[in-house]
Amino acid sequence: MASSLTKGSARPGTPGTERTFFGHPRGLATLFMTEMWERFSYYGMRALLPLYLVAPGGLHLSAATATAIYSVYVSLVYLLALPGGWFGDRVWGPRKTVAVAGAVIMLGHLTLALPSSGTFYAGLGLVAIGSGLLKANISTMVGHLYEGKDDPRRDGGFTVFYMGINLGAFAAPLVIGTIGENVNWHLGFALAALGMALGLGQFLIGSRHLAERSSVTPMPLSAEEKASTLRKAAIWAGIAVVFYAIVGFSGHYTLNWILIPLTLLGLIIPVMVLARIKRDKDLDGTEQKSMSAYIWFFVAAAVFWMIYDQGGSTLSIFAKASGDNTVFGWEFPVSWYQSVNPVLIMALAPVFAWFWLALNRRGKEPSTIVKFASGLVLIGASFFLFLAPLSIAEGGHKAAAAWLVAIYFVQTVGELLLSPVGLSVTTKMAPAKYASQMMGVWFLAVTAGDSVTALLSNPAVGGVNLDKTGFVAVEATLAVIAGVAVWMYRKKVKGLMGEVH
Repeated sequence: MASSLTKGSARPGTPGTERTFFGHPRGLATLFMTEMWERFSYYGMRALLPLYLVAPGGLHLSAATATAIYSVYVSLVYLLALPGGWFGDRVWGPRKTVAVAGAVIMLGHLTLALPSSGTFYAGLGLVAIGSGLLKANISTMVGHLYEGKDDPRRDGGFTVFYMGINLGAFAAPLVIGTIGENVNWHLGFALAALGMALGLGQFLIGSRHLAERSSVTPMPLSAEEKASTLRKAAIWAGIAVVFYAIVGFSGHYTLNWILIPLTLLGLIIPVMVLARIKRDKDLDGTEQKSMSAYIWFFVAAAVFWMIYDQGGSTLSIFAKASGDNTVFGWEFPVSWYQSVNPVLIMALAPVFAWFWLALNRRGKEPSTIVKFASGLVLIGASFFLFLAPLSIAEGGHKAAAAWLVAIYFVQTVGELLLSPVGLSVTTKMAPAKYASQMMGVWFLAVTAGDSVTALLSNPAVGGVNLDKTGFVAVEATLAVIAGVAVWMYRKKVKGLMGEVH
């Protein structure tokens, strides 16, 4: 599969020297295709998930409960990236971890494809576990393909790799969403399993082109550490089994016995991780100041993702119930809205890159803080825009598809302002001791944001469906206030950042 995309090598000495992938090591083709198919399976299933949860032919849950389940699932994927990275570093090495992750994801999708509500949540759990294992390690292997941090092809390689993410995310709703909505929900989930199977097959066949160090466990556990880790894991697993057995046999078990603890973990763990780093006495004064500034970025990013990820839940469920999902009289599946963001990313990312370079040459490029603040204001603006179709629906009419596309457009522009900047700031502001862990910390901002959404929407704790004018207006206002606050205190934050710009 990869060989058709390769050409003669111009630089020997890299994995797969006889061929290259658009001038990059041939192993990039393997990782590109693996990631593309994994994202195809992940985003295809994610596009179907909220619709299946509320559909009469699906689980037929309330919109609020569906949003809570969706949000907990997404938060769990990003939360598990931390232990996923730990497994790659300490237990299996990146290559084996990704292979195991692909198999777990495929098994999860196959479990979702079973026509039984009893196995559905187990399938979600397997996909979340596999995604966490894969997410943290496949990008590491891309970096392994290059000859150190100064290899001039390195940034371009990651750009090509991330194109695979967006290609998979774009195609998935069009294929899996169409089959799932129009033919059979479980057949759609089965197609997601097929996508992951293709990705796993591609990875296993092409893994000979990967760098040798991708098979190495960088910091393997000692015998004592293994014994201690297994003992602690067994104790916690035993406590969970006993607790849920008591709840189940007593007849009190409901889904919220899982949802609420996971929601609370998604809020508590990010706070604990940041607090542990901030209190570390090994950090010097400059690193302490950088972490103080980073916490501002982290909290603001959590607000951003809280709203942004509702594009797959709140907006999708609203479109199903109240959207006029037609183009020139032709009705399209609701899941197709989830293809809007990746196609806009592919179209706009090069424009933004050119724009920043052009401004930089004139000495007018906005600072990191200004870009970040602008992203927050735009995500708030997207929900202020959401108020228009909500008002239309409250008047008894269907909201035009153009309204929803406009919301996704504004959110995508906000993402392009905030997400790359956040990734860059995370690597630059990371204390030396935590350099390899800080990317996982950045993912925890997504976990925190989605956990807030899950808490707000869960009916068991007083939550409601979030596509209500009052809730949307409050969330929009919160994001804009956060953006303005970051901008107003930019000098203070810049001072804490030190030499990071």
